[in-house]
Amino acid sequence: MQQRRLALDDSRPIWQAMLVFLLPLMLSNVLQSASATLNSIYLGRLIGVQALAAASSFFPIVFFTISFFVGIANASTVLIGQAYGARNEERLKAVAGTTLSLALSLGIIVAIVTWIFMPQLLHLIGCPPDIFDQSLPYARVTFASFPLIFVYFAYVTFIRGTGDARTPLLALIVSVALILLVTPALIRGWFGLPQLGILSAAYAGIAANFVAWMFLLVALRLEKNPLALDMSIVRHMWPERQLLATIFRLGIPSGIQIAMVSLAEIAVISLVNRFGSSATAAYGAVNQIVSYVQFPAISIGIAASIFGAQSIGAKRVDRLMTIARAAVALNWSVGAVLIALVYLFDRAILSLFITDPQVVETAHELLVITLWSYLLFGTSASLSGVMRSSGAVLWPTLLSVISIWGVEVPVAYALAPHYGLRGVWTAYPIAFACGVAFQLIYFFGFWRRKKFTSLIAEPPPPSPPTERAAEPLTT
Repeated sequence: MQQRRLALDDSRPIWQAMLVFLLPLMLSNVLQSASATLNSIYLGRLIGVQALAAASSFFPIVFFTISFFVGIANASTVLIGQAYGARNEERLKAVAGTTLSLALSLGIIVAIVTWIFMPQLLHLIGCPPDIFDQSLPYARVTFASFPLIFVYFAYVTFIRGTGDARTPLLALIVSVALILLVTPALIRGWFGLPQLGILSAAYAGIAANFVAWMFLLVALRLEKNPLALDMSIVRHMWPERQLLATIFRLGIPSGIQIAMVSLAEIAVISLVNRFGSSATAAYGAVNQIVSYVQFPAISIGIAASIFGAQSIGAKRVDRLMTIARAAVALNWSVGAVLIALVYLFDRAILSLFITDPQVVETAHELLVITLWSYLLFGTSASLSGVMRSSGAVLWPTLLSVISIWGVEVPVAYALAPHYGLRGVWTAYPIAFACGVAFQLIYFFGFWRRKKFTSLIAEPPPPSPPTERAAEPLTT
C-alpha cells in the first residue's frame, strides 16, 4: 500500500489536500457528464429532437434501478477508506470482494427484470406515445449492460476510497474518446458498420464502459495495487456475514435516499411529460447542463466522506470538523464559478444539442430558476459526506428524503397548474433550502457530540479444533 494518504498529510492544510484530490475527481464527473452530453448532441443533431426525448424519457428509471447499488458502493467506499487509513490490506480486499459479488448479482437481476417489464415501466411514467417505439429498445439495451456498469462502478469507488482519483480519470478519458468516435460511426454507418439509429448511443456506451474497466484492471495490476483483481480478492467474493451486515447497514439507507430522489424525478418527469415531447426534450437538456454543476458538488461530498473515513481509520477524528469546513468552503467557491459560467453561456451550450429555438428558450428559463440553488445542494452533500464517513447514515438520509418528498414533489405539483414548467422547477430551490437547513440542525445539534470509531472489524477467529481424548493403549 504505497499510495499517499492525502487525508492524513500534515504537510499542508486540509483544503489544499482536498483540492488536489478534487481536481481529477471533478474532471472525472465532468467527463462522465460529457459522455452523456455527447450522446445527446449526436442524437439531437444527427437524428432529431424526438430521438433526444426518447433517450431522456426513461432517465428516472435508470436512476431508480441503480440507486440501491450506489448506496452499497458508497458504503464500501467508507469501509475502503477506513481500512486504507488503518493500513489493513486484508480488510481492504475483503470489502472489495464482497462488493464485487453484490455488484454482479444486482446487475444481473436488474437487467433481467427491466428487460421483461420495460414497456409497463415506460407507460407508468407517462412516456409520450410519439417516442415510445424509440424509447423501448434504447432502454432495454441500456439496462442489459448493467452487470458490466455495476462492476466497473464498484472498481471506480474502490480506487477513489484509497485516495486515488487519477486512475479513474484516465479510464474515463478512454471511455469518452470511444463514445466520441463510436456513436457517430454507428449512426452514420462509418467504416462499414451498421446504421443503428438511436441504439448507437447505447451500444457505444457498452463498448466504452468495458474498455474503461479493462483499463482500470491493467493499471492496478501494473501498479501492484492491493485492489488488483486476483485470487485473493476472488476468494473474498464469498462474503463474510459480519462485513456484509455492515455494508448493508450503511448502504441500505443511502440506497433508499437515492431511490427516493429517483422516485421524485419519476414523479416530476411524469408531470413534465404532460406538457408534451418538447417539454420532455427541455427537461433532458436542463438535466444535462445541471449535471455539470451538480456532479462537482457531489464530488466534494465524496471527497469529504473519503477523507473523513481515512482519518477515522487512522484514529485522527480531530480532523473531521476541519474536513467539514474545507468541504463547504470548496463547494461555495468552486460551485459559484461553475454556475456563473453556465449562466453566461447557457444558450450556446443548449444550442449544441437542441435545434428548436422554442425548446432552447424554455430550457434557458428553467435554468435561470434553479441553477443557483445547487450551491445549497452542495452544502448538504458536504455535511452529509462527513457524517457518513463515521457511519452516521440514518438521519442524514431521513432528512434528505423529507426535503424531497415533503417539500419538492408537493410544491412541484402545487405550482404546476398555475405556473406550468416554471412552477415545477421552482420546487427545486425551495427543497434545497429546506434540505440544507435540516442537515445543519442535525450536524451541529447532534452529530458533533458522537464518539467516532472504526467500522472495520476483523472476521471472528475460527473455532479451535476440539482435542480428542487420548485412547488407551491396548495390547
